Amino acid sequence: MIEPQAVTVTLHGRTVGQIAVTSTGLCAFQYDSEYVATGHSISPFALPLDNEVQLAKPSPFQGNFGVFDDSLPDGWGRLVQDRMLREQGIDPFRLTILQRLALTGRDGRGALEYEPSIPGDGGPATELDLVALAATARRVLDADEVAPADLARLAELSGSSGGARPKVFWRAADGEWLVKFAASVDPADVGRIEYETSLLARRCGVEMPETRLFEGRFFGVRRFDRTPQGKVHVVSAAGLVDADYRIPSLDYQSLLALTRRLTRDMAQVEQLYRRMVFNVVIGNRDDHAKNFAYLMDETGRWTLTPAYDLLPSPGFNGFHTTTVNGSGDPTDEDLVAVGVRAGLTPRAARVILGDIRDACEPLRLGM
Repeated sequence: MIEPQAVTVTLHGRTVGQIAVTSTGLCAFQYDSEYVATGHSISPFALPLDNEVQLAKPSPFQGNFGVFDDSLPDGWGRLVQDRMLREQGIDPFRLTILQRLALTGRDGRGALEYEPSIPGDGGPATELDLVALAATARRVLDADEVAPADLARLAELSGSSGGARPKVFWRAADGEWLVKFAASVDPADVGRIEYETSLLARRCGVEMPETRLFEGRFFGVRRFDRTPQGKVHVVSAAGLVDADYRIPSLDYQSLLALTRRLTRDMAQVEQLYRRMVFNVVIGNRDDHAKNFAYLMDETGRWTLTPAYDLLPSPGFNGFHTTTVNGSGDPTDEDLVAVGVRAGLTPRAARVILGDIRDACEPLRLGM
């Protein structure tokens, strides 16, 4: 495997800058001078747009910058990638950050691309046997033997995916999709549950990407970082503010303040407030810092992404991973207090809370 001394970051065909690693294992990044003159910061708080060499923190991304860590697989994607590397005689624990970025190359989430790029398949497949892929994914989760060709296929399709549940990228005739399979601990109908949750969220005024139920059992969501016009730059809340998404590290008050500062749009703040309320009402406690993200268009304007990973979940020890008014088990008063501090009137906050409770109560999704 190649071991690059530096990795070049590009965005929409333009050189953004270069990443190197210091002797202490920290990433150093410098914007390209031409990009500084005409571009926009790819991560406004951690990587302001200037000509200086900028150094990453030791944590929470093991010496990497959050915006670049977002490009790398984690959870499921990392599991499959590491198993594939072992099959090739490569110890994944010895790989550097730059090698991981080179493995991502042009196939990461969002729009950032990395050179040199270790050749891959070039993106999502156009024809998939979802039933067979789900069976292969289950064997990987169970640490069972998997045919080398099947493992290679799954690794190509899983790409830079994150999260605990198995998933693949699919380029269908009408666009690009992410399709999920059940994990070992999931109920057999988890795909249907997530699909129905997505429909319920939409009825509650939560902005959602298009969702489908493939083969009557596999939940699919249209990728919001891929459009007919090309890729879209995406950064998670974790990546923007160096928050550790593996543990409770944020409060919704901070997320709402981040949204207002980044988007400068009170409508976006209200949208995030709706998502907070919806998560609490349905019991989605796995609301960690990577489950919120922001899109940047080519003019440098930031907006919230559509909502994703909405599913009733026990979260961190049974509490919300992102706290509400400092509480992992919030009351209605906590929800209203956070909304008011974010700029909503008490009446507006209570109306949103009441509407979402009314919409969710009769359905309960079998939970």
